Amino acid sequence: MRSLLRTLERATLRDIALVCLADALVGASFGAISVSGGLPLWVPIALSVLVFAGGSQFAAVGVVLSGGGALAAVATGLVLNARLLPFGFTVADVLDGPVWRRVLGAQLITDETAAFALQQGEPRRRRAAFWLCGIALYVVWNLSVLLGAGAGGLIGDTDALGLDAAFPAVLLALVLPSLTNRRTRTAAVVGAAVAVAATPFVPAGLPVLLALVGLLFAGRPGPAAAGSGPGVGSESVEAPERMAPVEKEAVR
Repeated sequence: MRSLLRTLERATLRDIALVCLADALVGASFGAISVSGGLPLWVPIALSVLVFAGGSQFAAVGVVLSGGGALAAVATGLVLNARLLPFGFTVADVLDGPVWRRVLGAQLITDETAAFALQQGEPRRRRAAFWLCGIALYVVWNLSVLLGAGAGGLIGDTDALGLDAAFPAVLLALVLPSLTNRRTRTAAVVGAAVAVAATPFVPAGLPVLLALVGLLFAGRPGPAAAGSGPGVGSESVEAPERMAPVEKEAVR
């Protein structure tokens, strides 16, 4: 853990801490809502340990509390978690190694861990950001759910406190820096428009998947853009055979 802390910049560590704080609020509200709605204490705790996906956990509990069956709750959670499949492709390079490490890493793939990993340009920092964020979130989320479930109905209406807005607000702050790229901005705007337009007409979870349509409007990068790193213009790209070994490793 100390090596991970030394690898990342202070600003990244601060952002991870803020995300953990936001998730702690959401986790506590999830535990309280589950128990105050009539579910046994072990249900939100087991969901947090085994599923570890806030949106899917809220959706599954919502289905059960509204009178739906277990199969409907599981199906709803699977639909929401389907968005993690493309996330797995984007962070596959940080999960190399033994099978147990890949299995553990797959459990830690979330919106936040993928976002922090993609922010880093160097492979070493990508791995550090993913694992540090994932481990910290897993611990914080499960502890906050346990505390919220223990508190039961004391929190009451979490929507009235605005806790439901903390999670998307933090994710939006993480995404904004990447929108300086025109192709990324186009894909994000189209995807957001599709998701908002579809929300009134399709079940919860599907708008997120439909937002992937935005990728079709991003266009294909040119030869120069494909070799450029974030924020690097095509005029600064050197031929691979003339680059120093360290620079080659950074590009890979």
